[in-house]
Amino acid sequence: MSQIRPLIPLLVTAGILIGGNGLQGTYISLRALNEGFSTSLIGLVGTGYNIGFAIGCIYVTRILRSIGHIRTFSAMAAIASAASIAMVLLIDPWFWFLMRLVAGVCFAGLFATVESWLNARVTNSNRARTLSIYRLVDLGSVTAAQYMIPTVGIEGFQLFAIISMALTLSLVPISFADRSSPEAPEAIRFDVKALWNISPLATIGCIVVGLTNSTFRSLGPVYAEGIGLSITAIATFMSIGIIGGVVLQYPLGLYSDRLDRRLIILVATFGSLISGLFLAFVAGSSEWLNFAGIFVFGAFAMPLYSLCSAHANDHAEEGQHALVSAGMLFFWSLGAIIGPLFASFMLDLFGPQALFVYTAVVLFGFMVYTLQRMTARGPVPAGERSMRFRNLLRTSTYFSKLASRSDDPTK
Repeated sequence: MSQIRPLIPLLVTAGILIGGNGLQGTYISLRALNEGFSTSLIGLVGTGYNIGFAIGCIYVTRILRSIGHIRTFSAMAAIASAASIAMVLLIDPWFWFLMRLVAGVCFAGLFATVESWLNARVTNSNRARTLSIYRLVDLGSVTAAQYMIPTVGIEGFQLFAIISMALTLSLVPISFADRSSPEAPEAIRFDVKALWNISPLATIGCIVVGLTNSTFRSLGPVYAEGIGLSITAIATFMSIGIIGGVVLQYPLGLYSDRLDRRLIILVATFGSLISGLFLAFVAGSSEWLNFAGIFVFGAFAMPLYSLCSAHANDHAEEGQHALVSAGMLFFWSLGAIIGPLFASFMLDLFGPQALFVYTAVVLFGFMVYTLQRMTARGPVPAGERSMRFRNLLRTSTYFSKLASRSDDPTK
């Protein structure tokens, strides 16, 4: 906990920022539907964000090197806020595409700044748990933000204003965190080959998360509307998926710190695959079955990015964390560019259930690749494996003692 305390202002900032961004992602899809945009155009708008995100990832290390973490964050948050409020001025898919592209560039810088800051302050022994706490903040703030939609309504300018206010207010906590700000990274060239060599599995994993999770974030509301859910039920559907990610975020991070991270990545991928198939072929238009299915999907799918990022940072050298953070986000954005656009065409052709058929196919491919990489790179080295096993035994002993105390009221 003492290692987390200096990062609290950064985590508060991340919560406000991500809440505003998460609200924007869902709201834009619903508002676009309300404005009469086709599913393909909604996918195109989502792709604009991800194209901008990929561009931002390439240049963010240079910006961090030039002006540091806090100034980079402040500039990007201000531009993203302006791009968000500008969308209410002109309801046009191409203008929205452009504004989302600008926002994507900014959020790449914002997320890379936050994640490189976090990774610079932790070690391999607690990296996944710290990133899991960050993801808990992420998922919790996005969940709460979803209910602004049925509360305020999708008409008018109010939600655009709320989103802009959230992005602006995210500057406040981080402005008081100067003493915990890491040094600017060295001048590192953005090198895709070097990132691939650090961890091929993490690279492919981040692309897969972009292909699947970002598609769910962009087109989940379209899927829910297509099966006949109300606006309130759509917000609940999206929130339950995110709440599911909260449930297993820390446990999966904890066990990946103790065991072979690739094994936990494999488990999370398998759980996501099975729940995706359930949504595609079993849930139908049942509100409660869809809620149950998306909860399990979120529980396994949402932690995948943190697990892959932690795996990549395990193999990073000192001073490479900013590059790795930007690189993993870049590979995520590549998947996120293709995913919503391709899946939107699938929905147009085959209906809403095609969303999770597509997701299941991608996840199955990643499972096969993960098994291949576990064979190619071999098991965790014996020394590291025994250390992780001892840590796991200590964790199990702690919980056993805790359980025995709860059974005996005198203890």
